[in-house]
Amino acid sequence: MRLDRFICKSTSLTQPEALTRIASGRVIVNGDVVRNNAKQVHENNLITLDGAPITPRASRYIMFHKPVDTVCSNVDDAYPSLFNLIDIERAGDLHIAGRLDADTTGLVLITDDGRWTFHITSPKTLCEKTYRVGLRDPIAEDAVLRFSQGIQLQGETALTAPAKLEIIHAKEVLLTITEGRFHQVKRMFAATGNKVKSLHRERIGAVNLDIDLAQWRYLTPSEVLSF
Repeated sequence: MRLDRFICKSTSLTQPEALTRIASGRVIVNGDVVRNNAKQVHENNLITLDGAPITPRASRYIMFHKPVDTVCSNVDDAYPSLFNLIDIERAGDLHIAGRLDADTTGLVLITDDGRWTFHITSPKTLCEKTYRVGLRDPIAEDAVLRFSQGIQLQGETALTAPAKLEIIHAKEVLLTITEGRFHQVKRMFAATGNKVKSLHRERIGAVNLDIDLAQWRYLTPSEVLSF
């Protein structure tokens, strides 16, 4: 992680305070004074601040049940931030591993571990996300085949990656995708002449949203290691 991020995760300093310490030469990495706040460092490096070794706090991994009309942001926007619903120390250090639109509900994963987030969000990892989709019109008879072959989205040249579509009933389906294009689920159905009326994410990778989860909980060690 970046040196300034490492310091913030290892101390009570804010980022501006960490930048000041780094710029003034008070941070040493493996015996060398480092003034580059963007330098990449690791937990196994010997890093000292004012002569005292520092080590990062343990990372946190959270399952959150996002309600409608909240935004996946650390600050309020047109709708309130979902972080208003998490009573946790240093919530500002956390970020969201895969955002949802304000009108979309369901599973959100929250952490302060950037490398873990990469395994979830990078297109190269093909991490599956499953959505329960409510539709305006009955699903087309050839929809399962079309989604499995990839959908041509408006304004894009490349087809989406193959997706798995499971029909629950005429106007409700489960859709599993491995990409995260802008408004992808809504655009996929729009490209087939239908419209998404409700959208709820049920699964990311091997982690399923707890049906009984009122708001949030920490992930279990096995859930964390599944990514």
